[in-house]
Amino acid sequence: MEGVQALQGLRVVEMGQLIAGPFAGKTLGDFGADVVKIEAPGSGDPLRNWRMIRDGTSVWWQVQSRNKRSIALDLRQKEGQDIARALVAEADVLVENFRPGTLEGWGMSYEELARTNPGLIMLRISGYGQTGPYRDLPGFGMIGEAMGGLRHLTGEPGRVPVRCGISIGDTLAALHGTIGVLTALYHRKVNGGRGQVIDVALTEAVLNVMESLIPEYSAFGAVRGPAGSALPGIAPSNAYPCADGVVLIAGNGDSIFKRLMQVIGREDLGNDESLGNNAGRVARVDEIDAAIGAWAAPRTVDQVLAALSAASVPAGRVYTAKDIVEDPHFRARDMILRQRTRDGHDLEVPGIVPKLMGTPGAVRRAAPRLGGDTDEVLREIGLTPEQIAALRDRNIVA
Repeated sequence: MEGVQALQGLRVVEMGQLIAGPFAGKTLGDFGADVVKIEAPGSGDPLRNWRMIRDGTSVWWQVQSRNKRSIALDLRQKEGQDIARALVAEADVLVENFRPGTLEGWGMSYEELARTNPGLIMLRISGYGQTGPYRDLPGFGMIGEAMGGLRHLTGEPGRVPVRCGISIGDTLAALHGTIGVLTALYHRKVNGGRGQVIDVALTEAVLNVMESLIPEYSAFGAVRGPAGSALPGIAPSNAYPCADGVVLIAGNGDSIFKRLMQVIGREDLGNDESLGNNAGRVARVDEIDAAIGAWAAPRTVDQVLAALSAASVPAGRVYTAKDIVEDPHFRARDMILRQRTRDGHDLEVPGIVPKLMGTPGAVRRAAPRLGGDTDEVLREIGLTPEQIAALRDRNIVA
């Protein structure tokens, strides 16, 4: 139906902060879920103050918290915990990314919450998971990237590993958590209406995308290391300097390789039977990379891309933020959206992924001010204006 979103009617309580839990909440909210975010009075989610600030609020916050309502609630006080339990009692999903044991210390274990809401689905994101010898250690996304094996592969051989520039460990955990929520919702629908806990560890979310890392060690004792811009064991696939920049070229398909060699004038390599498969090309990858590099070096990025596009060889330039927002394809795909903030500013932000053709996601509301929806949310669970005022007087809500 026109205007209906896939998760419309789904009620989500978000207790997490910073990145992993809130990114999962954002993803659910983009597709129609009613996400009520609980924040600490006075300070709120620290992400409100991370990176570049406009009018006292991070512009990152405007993306991470769109389609959410904010209630400022002190979970350290019993009355605040009682209100949180009342909110969760009417929710489909609870998202939290505190250190394991935190909710239990507030009297909000899954077992206790499920007594009044047996259909509750609880997404728990933590550094190491809810069990195991490391469960109580503090864990951030960068530690998950390191222990999950990713950081060892980033950078140049023999140098200190580098990060990819974003909190990829947190985001991977959030996406795994979102998959878990949707899977649990389906199970609840077809198997008697009971909820369950989804336990996502940052370390495991990273490990899950590490491709051949573990089986290669198991089978061959091979410990894969960093390889700069190359993709080890797959050739050719690398970054090649041009006269005015760098171009990425993926010529690792057998037929693609032959076309690539024809473009660069190295039919001798393209017709070499020993290079007709990936194993043969990997054995001579330095020779192949040198040939491609020699061809690309005197040409501009535009010249290289035009020649490779004509031959249907996958290639691309390295985009900056400016390149992304000016790219006509991203705009044609609605991947650059214009939002208006609560302070009245227009802001361009990333669009919604994935694209659902029948029930597309949408930005329905701007990121909230701290506690901006407190009264509305409390009224929805039955509190009177007098009760809300009394709670505010005791600094339990704000």
